Amino acid sequence: MARKATRDQAGSAARRSSSPAAIRGIGRAVALAFAREGADLVVSYLCEHDDARETQRLVEEAGRKCVLKPGDIAGAAHCRKLVEATVAELGGIDVLINNAAHQMTFESAQEISDEEWERTFAVNISAMFYLTKAATPHLPRGGAIINTASINADSPDPHLLAYATTKGAIQNFTGGLAQLLAAKEIHVNAVAPGPVWTPLIPSTMPAEAVAHFGEQVPLKRPAQPCEVAPVYVLLASDEASYVSGTMIGVTGGKPIL
Repeated sequence: MARKATRDQAGSAARRSSSPAAIRGIGRAVALAFAREGADLVVSYLCEHDDARETQRLVEEAGRKCVLKPGDIAGAAHCRKLVEATVAELGGIDVLINNAAHQMTFESAQEISDEEWERTFAVNISAMFYLTKAATPHLPRGGAIINTASINADSPDPHLLAYATTKGAIQNFTGGLAQLLAAKEIHVNAVAPGPVWTPLIPSTMPAEAVAHFGEQVPLKRPAQPCEVAPVYVLLASDEASYVSGTMIGVTGGKPIL
């Protein structure tokens, strides 16, 4: 979540922000990119305290405030508390960044347990709804909601059935919400990364897939998180005030529809 503030003495746009799941990979890169543009942050994470403190250190080195809030965003009550804490700590919200995700690889639908399916939806899409619902009343005109989708929303990997399905739902949620909030001039968009080298990859994929990860896109390599983060900053900026309801691909040259 983030909130625009007045411009600082250096002239860069200062923002107050909170970003669920910003402790590693894309989330950390996005948090640091926003901090370098003048944002104070509230960062949500599950229980990875060491990773969270490293993100906090990097943000504070950039001269901004970083408040850490652990907890499971799969629960609606925690999402509401997270928004309340952001308003209390930072004085408001300008931008909500929904980045948390759960992903596991399976060879068949029969391997996906009921609990795995439900957990994937709870983290990837239900939490996004809970946080958005709680944050929207605090967002000002010109505020932004930025959701992390995936190239899987457009071209689903069959071995990521549960994950890819939630990413399609995020694309649809983004388009509908953008129309719902247009009258309030709150801009809603999604970023769709292609293959990005993050800790999630070796921890959730078989070794053979990891060895060739990213080779399927025209650039023949995965992105680094810092190559994805600038798109989030753009979508939160005043310069993107007419961009809403869209999904922007960061896919190494692979087209998305």
